[in-house]
Amino acid sequence: MVSRLANIPGIGVDRMGNAADATANPEMLRLENLDTDIAPPKAAIDATIAAITRDDANSYLPFLGIHHLRQAAADRVSKTTGVAYDPDSQCIVSAGGLSGVLNSLLALIEPGDEVIITDPAYAGLLNRIHLSGGIPKLIPLTVTSGRWRLDLDALQDAINPKVKAIVTMSPSMPSGIVHTREEWQAIVSAAEIADAWIVHDAAMERILFTGEPVLHPASFDGMAERVITVGSVSKEYRMIGWRVGWVVGPKEIMNDIGLVSLTNVVCQVGIAMPGAAAALTTDDDGVAAATAEWRTRRNHILSEMKDLPVLIPDGGWSLLIDTMALGLKPDDASKKLFDDGAIAATPMTGWGRDERAGRYLRFVFANEPVDRMTDLRERIRKAWKV
Repeated sequence: MVSRLANIPGIGVDRMGNAADATANPEMLRLENLDTDIAPPKAAIDATIAAITRDDANSYLPFLGIHHLRQAAADRVSKTTGVAYDPDSQCIVSAGGLSGVLNSLLALIEPGDEVIITDPAYAGLLNRIHLSGGIPKLIPLTVTSGRWRLDLDALQDAINPKVKAIVTMSPSMPSGIVHTREEWQAIVSAAEIADAWIVHDAAMERILFTGEPVLHPASFDGMAERVITVGSVSKEYRMIGWRVGWVVGPKEIMNDIGLVSLTNVVCQVGIAMPGAAAALTTDDDGVAAATAEWRTRRNHILSEMKDLPVLIPDGGWSLLIDTMALGLKPDDASKKLFDDGAIAATPMTGWGRDERAGRYLRFVFANEPVDRMTDLRERIRKAWKV
């Protein structure tokens, strides 16, 4: 194995998904992967179907994305942040959001640079830090009244000259933490002190259960010049299969990110980009209705598991259960659920430190309607004997 893969164990989701697929059991609750059964916007589907017949959509060009989509993505980020972004010089289209994250990190950091990120964090983000040559600087998420909060003292202590980037996500995977204004202020202050970039994964920023408005790091005074926003149509717009995202940021770095993108994937899926543009510009994107449904599913799981050590997510698609508090290692808890409860759920091995993230099992609530989860607690009782 080459050295750049030494700290990349995988994400575990693929193994759980493959195992669940192999059972062909229609009663299996699919809580292991970030899928959703809620349909994409109709405008996106119609535009994609039309694109299949168009010659200009069957092309490598333009390499950095079609102008209509770049305009729509730049407008989306401008509206959220209050910062005017130019689509031609400050936005490129990526082959999904995480491709945009990797391309950004490759353009920003040198091997051995430190990158601040929360613990737990999505393993795919941690793996991309490693792959780009960075060293993850893990900042703990703590638990207060059953909800996640960022350890502000640990964040302050992590600031040093080796830190070149901070990777943020709110709501975050897998915890569902939504950063408060105080936490965002601490994050942007840390970036200023360290003279570091912020790479902000905004894939879920509107999937909020708090009733509060979206907070974006680029909206804080003086931060637009150091924040790179990576978005995608996968989560909010329910368009996972399209594999379309975007990167929006300061002009000074966008040429470099574009060069990495051109070298990495060359171009995005031609027949998918018109659909993504339609999702961003339609009057009926369905995000509010989908978020209300996801909130209902989250609330059902929380109610079913109210006597268990489950952490409340304030947004996103997933929540975590501290199985170690029940005397079960997450791997064992996952196997028991799979074998005896017909529930597929992913252990958080490799999603942070073993002693922190490694305590948890993840349930994704975006892909199963409530009427399929009515016996969730009984399935858990049968599997775990609790």
